[in-house]
Amino acid sequence: MNSLLRVENLRVVFSSGSGPVIALDGVCLDVAAGELVGILGESGSGKTTLGLSLLSLVPPNGCASGSIRYRGRELLTLNEDQLERIRGAEISMIFQEPALTLHPTLTVGEQVADIVRAHSACNRRRSREQAESALTQVRLNGVRRICGAYPHQLSGGERRRVAIAQSLVSKPSLLIADEPTGSLDTIAQVEILTLLRDLNERLGVAMLLISHDPSVLAGLASRLLVLSSGRIVEQGPPGEVFRNPKHEYTRLFARCVPQRLG
Repeated sequence: MNSLLRVENLRVVFSSGSGPVIALDGVCLDVAAGELVGILGESGSGKTTLGLSLLSLVPPNGCASGSIRYRGRELLTLNEDQLERIRGAEISMIFQEPALTLHPTLTVGEQVADIVRAHSACNRRRSREQAESALTQVRLNGVRRICGAYPHQLSGGERRRVAIAQSLVSKPSLLIADEPTGSLDTIAQVEILTLLRDLNERLGVAMLLISHDPSVLAGLASRLLVLSSGRIVEQGPPGEVFRNPKHEYTRLFARCVPQRLG
């Protein structure tokens, strides 16, 4: 496989008052250009730490070692200025709760346009046009209204779409989505998953989807990695993993997957 992203022996250790805490222990994974890969694990398995590590956003009390190569370039050795040119422009991340990542005193249009200007030489008019285009791309109704709205004036599903638009407005090659359907009702979840699949197919952007819900990933990912206590314990096509789980941890997840998906 010609890897867009290759992670080898990634280890993340956090310091604490009671001693070191190992969050990731020897994680290896590959993501090809345009591929849609799922990371499945329960709370505390290291899923979010993995996503943050790929952008060197591990909290200050954490230390990452191993190798994270994007397009052949080692990310763990880059300085902050070099990383800032990659974050959002080439690799983007949708965080678990958009309401906490959207600024409450800035309109949605301003916030998306700010990302455009951070990664290009666009003027305000052009960045605004690109922001509106990105918001249209994620199928938001009434884009002009959305652009002029503040985050608290939007529904949970609308905020999630805005977060996706923010992550895609600079046309990255890799999108990391951490619990993309969290806190949404069933209808909104289906709509967001359908949108992500469409964007993956239409734009060719590779996606790393992180979730605790096996049914989300079973119907979406082309390849699944199961994470337990900071280690990858099983991987393969979702149907194969859930029909014939080899690890007891995966068997527990497999029981939650409808037969038509597994």
